[in-house]
Amino acid sequence: MDDDNGVSGVSNTKRELDSDDSELAAKRSKISECSEKEEEKQNGCEEVKTSQLVLLEKNDDCQSESVNGGIVGDNNQSVKDNVLSDQKSSIPVTKLPCTIEADAAEDKGSRHTMEDASVVLLDASLQVPGKLRCAHFAIYDGHGGRLAAEYAQKHLHANVLSAGLPRELMDVKAAKMAILGGFRRTDELLLQESTAGGWQDGATAVCVWVLGQKVFVANIGDAKAVVARSSSVNDSQSHLDGANPLKAIVLTREHKAIYPQERTRILKAGGSVSSNGRLQGRLEVSRAFGDRNFKKVGVSATPDVHSFDLTERDHFIILGCDGLWGVFGASDAVDFVQKQLKEGLSVTAVSRRLVREAVRERRCKDNCTVIVIVFKHHV
Repeated sequence: MDDDNGVSGVSNTKRELDSDDSELAAKRSKISECSEKEEEKQNGCEEVKTSQLVLLEKNDDCQSESVNGGIVGDNNQSVKDNVLSDQKSSIPVTKLPCTIEADAAEDKGSRHTMEDASVVLLDASLQVPGKLRCAHFAIYDGHGGRLAAEYAQKHLHANVLSAGLPRELMDVKAAKMAILGGFRRTDELLLQESTAGGWQDGATAVCVWVLGQKVFVANIGDAKAVVARSSSVNDSQSHLDGANPLKAIVLTREHKAIYPQERTRILKAGGSVSSNGRLQGRLEVSRAFGDRNFKKVGVSATPDVHSFDLTERDHFIILGCDGLWGVFGASDAVDFVQKQLKEGLSVTAVSRRLVREAVRERRCKDNCTVIVIVFKHHV
């Protein structure tokens, strides 16, 4: 396949229809800033475990319908039913009405290499002083290699903090601007590194920050976040008992070259979208970290950013790369996780079972990485 506008070819799932896994470069590394990860192999399923607990400080003014939605990014299209949760405080408090349990799991599927990277940081202050508790969760889905995913895994959150993520008083606008600035800075430095190193891979991302009682979700590409929500506060206990299904609300919007808004932006940048829906006939996603040879034809690292208040109606969030969502619908995944939690399984076991179901039972061929974040409300 010929390259357009001098864009060199990179063979991978998101870049070509006929991908060859043997050509994908993989370079695994451990990131000191991220939570400790332990690789396990169980029944043929390779997973990374990063389970921890986090306590949320009580929000006396929290209302069950409180939602602060909005998009910050290249697009102005609102995302229907977007909602995000709230965070904790790095200072211990006497009353702790909500506990968070979070864990990540991964499997390379039928690929020769694992190119995803994940972050579970329940205390993500990174020695930055402040009274607001800060937690951070992220999945970076690499394509054409793992270097871009690893770079974002190591540097994005630190860059968001450096850009002014609020650490004393909650300021939604300031938080969103810091996330935007952190994404921008990370991509700029990543492009410098990739130019110097001669590598061309990229990575999509889905990230969650919990600040005080506010949750922020940011994404580029086709990784997704889904929150499981009960219909009302009064129904929360019956939902936990499995009496009623939880509603699955997608918190992110995919960025693919074939979508009208993304296509328009690409064409304005001088790029093209082929009949197979790919930028320059090669790249499926229209936003990603890295992909330096595609930046000049419309690929952007500007995320959509949304925020919402955590209430007792919010039970858990599932973060997943496109490998998971290729075999699971949003409601399907929420039902699966709800059933496992009802059986009394730990979040570690639930995340592993979700990945195993995707890879071993539903035949996910791609890398598959998930993070399950469970909110346990104390009345």
